[in-house]
Amino acid sequence: MSNTLESRNLTMLTDFYELSMANGYFTNGFKDTTAYFDMFFRKVPDNGGFAIMAGLRQLIDYLKNLKFTQKDIELFERKGFNSDFIDYLRNFKFSCDVWAIPEGTPIFPGEPIVTVKGPVIEAQLIETMVLLTINHQSLIATKANRLKRAAGDRAIMEFGSRRAQGYDGAIYGARAAYIGGCDATACTIDERDFGVPAVGTMAHSWIQLFGDEYEAFKAYARQYPDNCTLLVDTYNVLKSGIPNAIKAFNEEVLPRGFRPKGIRIDSGDITYLSKKAREMLDEAGFPDCKIVASNSLDEFIIRDMLIQGAQVDSFGVGERLITAASTPVLGGVYKIVAVEENGVPVPRIKLSENVQKITTPCAKKLYRLFDNKTGKAMADVITLHDEEIDSSRDYELFDPNFTWKRKTVTNFTAKPLLIQIFDKGCCCYNSPDIKDIKAYCNSQVDTLWDEVKRFENPHTYYVDLSQKLWEEKHRLLDEYSQKVK
Repeated sequence: MSNTLESRNLTMLTDFYELSMANGYFTNGFKDTTAYFDMFFRKVPDNGGFAIMAGLRQLIDYLKNLKFTQKDIELFERKGFNSDFIDYLRNFKFSCDVWAIPEGTPIFPGEPIVTVKGPVIEAQLIETMVLLTINHQSLIATKANRLKRAAGDRAIMEFGSRRAQGYDGAIYGARAAYIGGCDATACTIDERDFGVPAVGTMAHSWIQLFGDEYEAFKAYARQYPDNCTLLVDTYNVLKSGIPNAIKAFNEEVLPRGFRPKGIRIDSGDITYLSKKAREMLDEAGFPDCKIVASNSLDEFIIRDMLIQGAQVDSFGVGERLITAASTPVLGGVYKIVAVEENGVPVPRIKLSENVQKITTPCAKKLYRLFDNKTGKAMADVITLHDEEIDSSRDYELFDPNFTWKRKTVTNFTAKPLLIQIFDKGCCCYNSPDIKDIKAYCNSQVDTLWDEVKRFENPHTYYVDLSQKLWEEKHRLLDEYSQKVK
């Protein structure tokens, strides 16, 4: 399977300050200093209960191809970077360890979803692409999952390529949408490169070119009798579109030994029109002819349509999915959390008057606790890097902000979520097939309680700190508060 990132060197897709700092790290003697960085996000899009991890495959491809070209070196020379640092970049080789949560996993605010350990210059240089790749695809996968949950057992097709923010937004957005729950895409390149099923029928221009709707339908039915879906809203859905579609089905599809696949409605009151269309198709002997709806849909419109009895079998969703229009930014950040001294990670913390921006320090692990009786996820726990959660013993959870809120859990399984992706710069992880990622995503979302999956006012899923990590964080808070008195 090919991948559109493999042919591009995106090493220079960095914010310039990453290079400026790297030059400064080098000249100040930090070239061989090992640092730990975490990527995490602070808020779920659309005020939802969870997000979906996506984009790891593209991050891996980027990290595999890190190298600076002669053209890059010439830019650094013009910028006046240290000559020894330029030589270092000329011979650059990625050597970090990287851990990440697998694609398709539900993720929550505050927890590390990507962790990088290695020479601080290397770990700093990749900041932009870590954020760009994971932020974008996780955002779109999250929106797609909301749409799929709204549609239930009805198919969702991603139709947004022409409204995406650039061609990479279209390509990788369609990939992420499939992971999150979409059944297919209109973006053809995604089937070639990623194996996402590409679908599509006709635009209004097909019908307008013929000038006569009936003749246009007949021509299309002759061309594709085994896969005939007709767009019925060019002129009038109920007065001409459906009647002409029925005639074309009878005259061009049935005689060739096939059944019509469907009709698509792209405008008007689709709920009302779909009900009337269903009656007309059933009366004509086509109860198996599917009805597809499109036109500026989102999860709330889809939910309301189905509550109101819309007779729609599948939905095509465009700009509100591919741009995540309602909340177009995930907002993930990448922060240093520890620096090694004599082989031991020493924690670093960022303080802020905005409490949400205070980071959780230390090299860490992340566990998800599953109830053995129900199979449901109970909570996530962030621990120090050398802590283990023993599933054979009771474990006390507590709210890291309201520590008096405590709960002892029993009969559970603790699953580590961060998987090692790179070991000293060498990839040690095989990305699953995208169909397997999609199936995994569906199974993992099923482990969440329905209350967490509500669109409005979802239950807060707890991301707790271990007692040792909480104590270390507050020790640093106290230490720094004393320094600034």
